[in-house]
Amino acid sequence: MTRDAVLPPTVGAILAGGLARRMGGGDKSLRPIGGRTVLERIVERVTPQVARLMLNANADPSRFEAMGLPVVADSLPDNPGPLAGVLAALDWTSAIEPGISWVLTLPGDAPFIPRDLVSRLHAARQRDDTMLACAASRNRSHPVIALWPVAIRDELRDAIVAQSIRKIEAFTERYRRVTVEWPVTPVDPFFNINTPKDLEEADLLVASHPDL
Repeated sequence: MTRDAVLPPTVGAILAGGLARRMGGGDKSLRPIGGRTVLERIVERVTPQVARLMLNANADPSRFEAMGLPVVADSLPDNPGPLAGVLAALDWTSAIEPGISWVLTLPGDAPFIPRDLVSRLHAARQRDDTMLACAASRNRSHPVIALWPVAIRDELRDAIVAQSIRKIEAFTERYRRVTVEWPVTPVDPFFNINTPKDLEEADLLVASHPDL
C-alpha cells in the first residue's frame, strides 16, 4: 500500500532551536558529516515521508536559506525549550496547512533518521488508538521524535505558559501514547550530535556505511 492510501497527511517539523552549548554554540544542524550537513541529511530522509516540511529555529533565518524551507521561530520568549518548538510547528500547520491534522517533530541533530519513521509511528498510533506516538531505540524513548495532533496545540500552550511545563514527557504523560522501537543495526537511527566527539563518531559511521 502507498503512504497516501494508509496515512493521513503529515507536516514534518525539524526542531533546530537549541543553543548547542556542548558544541560551543552555533547550529548543530549545519555541521558537516561526510561532506553534507546534518540538516541536508535529515531533509533528504524526511521529505519523502511528509506532505510539507518546515524548520523551527530562532534568530536570523537567513542562515538556512539554502534549504528552501519555511523557517518558523518560537512564539514564546526566553527559549522555554523543545515544547515551544512543538507549539510553533502546530501553530504554523494550523495557519498554513489547515487541512493537515498531524505534525511529526524531530531534532535538527539526528542525521540518520529512519526512512520509515512516519509510516511506523502512524501505524502504531492507529493500531493502539492513541493520541500520540513517539520513537525509541535501545529501550529508550526519544520524546522529541513524535507525532502530534494539531488539535492539541491550545492545551500545549496552556501547559507551557500557565503551568510552566518544560519537559516533553511531563506534558505527554497526560495522554494515551504509544512508543515504537527501532533496531540499532547497522547504526542507531536516532544517533544525535551534541558534542564535537559525537560529530567525529558520525563521520566515522558515514565512512563505514556509505549508504547512510
